[in-house]
Amino acid sequence: MKIQVERDVLAEAVAWTARALPARPAVPVLAGIRLQAAADLTLSSFDYDVSAQARVPVEAEEEGEALVSGRLLAEITRSLPARPVEITTDGARATLTCGSATFTLLTMPTEDYPSLPEMPQPAGSIGSGRAPTARAMASTTAEAPGPDAGAGGL
Repeated sequence: MKIQVERDVLAEAVAWTARALPARPAVPVLAGIRLQAAADLTLSSFDYDVSAQARVPVEAEEEGEALVSGRLLAEITRSLPARPVEITTDGARATLTCGSATFTLLTMPTEDYPSLPEMPQPAGSIGSGRAPTARAMASTTAEAPGPDAGAGGL
């Protein structure tokens, strides 16, 4: 795998996915975030109860996948400088390079990672047919008086 992604986009996706990581995983691979690179980068976490998945756009030179420590990846992406991040994998290692910063993470076997359940279909999106209704509802609300308005301080 060899990809390039914007730092802020990656950091937000990693933070979102890391929220579903278990505090005490039953199996060591469940402490990882799976990175799958193709046209997009898909980040996944799963603990048999809760799963999280995020997709971000990337420039992919080489497709592939890797499983890395989720908490460590979250710490690293949070501290990277505001420059594009390059992620490469080579055997049992994943390397993150951002500006002059370089981090090497050990990977875990992806074949040991459980299959995620199917994600439900999206129910809608902002700007879809529901947005005008929400906008109309918000415009009909009135401001509530404060606790001491009109009560004479009682």
